Amino acid sequence: MPPTDPDLALLTGAAATEILEAALESAGGRVLRWSLRDVDHRPADRTTASYSVRVGWADGESDETLAASLSRQRPAGGLVLTDGDRHVQVWRFPFDPELPGLPAACFPSSVAELLRGLGMGTDDVRLRVISYRPRKRAVVEVATERRRLFLKVLRPAHVADVHERHRLLTAAGVAVPRSLGWSDDGLVVLEPLTGTPLRDALAGGRAALRDPDELTALLDRLPAEIAALPVRQPWAAHAEHYAGVVAAAAPALESHVRGLARDIASALSSSASVHEPAHGDFYDSQVFVAEGAVTGLLDIDTMGPGRRADDLACLLAHLSVLAIGRFPATAGARAVLDDWTTAFDRRVDPAELRVRTAGVVLSLATGPYRAQDPGWETATSQRVDLVEQWLDAASRAGSGAPERPLIRLS
Repeated sequence: MPPTDPDLALLTGAAATEILEAALESAGGRVLRWSLRDVDHRPADRTTASYSVRVGWADGESDETLAASLSRQRPAGGLVLTDGDRHVQVWRFPFDPELPGLPAACFPSSVAELLRGLGMGTDDVRLRVISYRPRKRAVVEVATERRRLFLKVLRPAHVADVHERHRLLTAAGVAVPRSLGWSDDGLVVLEPLTGTPLRDALAGGRAALRDPDELTALLDRLPAEIAALPVRQPWAAHAEHYAGVVAAAAPALESHVRGLARDIASALSSSASVHEPAHGDFYDSQVFVAEGAVTGLLDIDTMGPGRRADDLACLLAHLSVLAIGRFPATAGARAVLDDWTTAFDRRVDPAELRVRTAGVVLSLATGPYRAQDPGWETATSQRVDLVEQWLDAASRAGSGAPERPLIRLS
């Protein structure tokens, strides 16, 4: 069943062609064909989509990334199309109106100028876009003959704070990328970590991590100052929102997913506030390892006061989603999921851990549609079923009933 939300329909249906044509018209381009790249839908608020577009020019053809964002309030600046009630801002990568530093991170000449300002060599600058989330952030890898760096592109209002967080953690002895500086338009220059992402290690077919207690020890090393930062609500606290996102993309799941969100909210309603240092988005791609030991931690933007159970639940949720899918790390995730869950049970309440894991899995159920994965309908349904499995496991943990394997292998 196709999405029934009118905002989704506008940005993902046939009308998107006209939106993309408008963005290219002034530059002399025309849309030859397009496909959705990703969709970030926030019901009753704002919907953003990006597109892979084959563009025809007077002198040939090229592959481009374009994006459009729809809201009820007219955005400032840029090309805006409107029907009187809805406003669609549309742009061509890298000219994202909310990431003004992105163009400077995407051209060798401007990156070379940035490196010169930091006193670095600028010979043979090579760039690779690692990730791009329209309106939110991007990461660009920079390689020269002498060194490798990463440019993190953020909204300008956040960049100084993120730089200071990196400095705070580095001074506290936590292995995070060292920040070499930042710019007013939203760039943070970061050194690389040693090791490899835990997800890649899980895919490697060997022991990714000798002792899961290293993960809790890593979180225990976060300095006390983190608990004084602004509070950011954990993933599980937004269960009803994510249920709405899933329901908008897959209306057939609405009743089921909204019921699960109510169950999560009810189970967490009596949880007391805890303000200990927390990462906020702690999962396998954020943790770096080498030779079976933890070597570092990425993406500290989300750090602040929180609960250890939320960080551990985030990791278990990602592992369980890997375990039910067809990913390079699926076998590795299946191999460690039960043992790591048992290890985390020694640190936090087992029933609470499973409820919060269910909440994170619900947030991840929005991923297949957002990323426009092939077969996203099936993957979404499987993740919704996984939410229910974690809630069932929470009920058994709370009652003292014997634990059953969460992932059944065929």
